[in-house]
Amino acid sequence: MAFLNTFSFWPLFTRLGEAQILLPLVALAALWLWLGAGQGGLARRWLLAVGCAVALTTASKLAFIGWEVGLADWDFTGISGHAACSAAILPMLGWLLVCGRAKPVRRAGVLGGFALAGLIAWSRLAVDAHSGSEALSGFLLGSAASWIALSGLSLARAADNAPFAAAAGSPTSAPRWLQTALVASLLILPFSAPRSQTHEWVTALSVRLSGRSQPFMRQDLHQQPQQKTQKQMQKQLQPIGVRSSQSPRVIW
Repeated sequence: MAFLNTFSFWPLFTRLGEAQILLPLVALAALWLWLGAGQGGLARRWLLAVGCAVALTTASKLAFIGWEVGLADWDFTGISGHAACSAAILPMLGWLLVCGRAKPVRRAGVLGGFALAGLIAWSRLAVDAHSGSEALSGFLLGSAASWIALSGLSLARAADNAPFAAAAGSPTSAPRWLQTALVASLLILPFSAPRSQTHEWVTALSVRLSGRSQPFMRQDLHQQPQQKTQKQMQKQLQPIGVRSSQSPRVIW
C-alpha cells in the first residue's frame, strides 16, 4: 500500500469515477443499445437509473454546501459522486464488453464492474476526499441503479432480440468499435482528461440558491453550537471585501 501511495496510484485511479469520463461513455453505449441493438427500452431504463443516481447525489451536495444539511455523527456531507457514478455505470459497461459470450463470462463482466466501482469508492477514502459513510452511500446508490438497469436484461432476452437472447441461438457481441472505445477511454482519460470542475459548479449553484456568501464546509458540520454562533458574528462584523476566500474541500 505504501508503494502504491508513493507513486500516486489512488489519485490517478480515483479519476475513473469522474462524471466527465463516465457519462459520455454511458451516452455512447446507450446510443448503440437504442439504435444499433434495437433495445430502446433497456437504454431508457439504464439512462433513467443513472440520472436518478446523479440527481440524488447532486441534491445531497447542494443540501450540505448551501444549507448544512448533514450528519455529524457519520461525518456525512453528501453522497460521493465518484462512487455513485462508477457503481451505476461500470457494471453495465462490463456486461456490454462481453455480452456475446457465455453466461459465466457475462456474469464475470458484471462482477468485474462492481469490483472496479468498489475500488473507486475506496480510493475516495485513500485520497481523503470523502468519509466512509459518503463513499459507502455512493456505492450503494450506484449499485441500486445498476441493479435496476441490469434487471432489464431479462426483459430484453424475453423479447428474443439478439444480442441479448442467449437462449435463442447465437448471441451477437457488441461491435468492436464500441468495445475499443470503452476500454481505450477508461485507460487513457484518467491521464489526459482536464481537471474536473463538477464540485466547483455544484458549490457555485449551492451558494446562489441559498443566498450565502460562503459555502458550508466539512469543519462547519463538527463545530459546537457556540462556535458556530461566534463564527457567524465574526463574519457579520467583517467587511465583505476581506472575508475569507478559502476554497472548500473537494468532495465530489
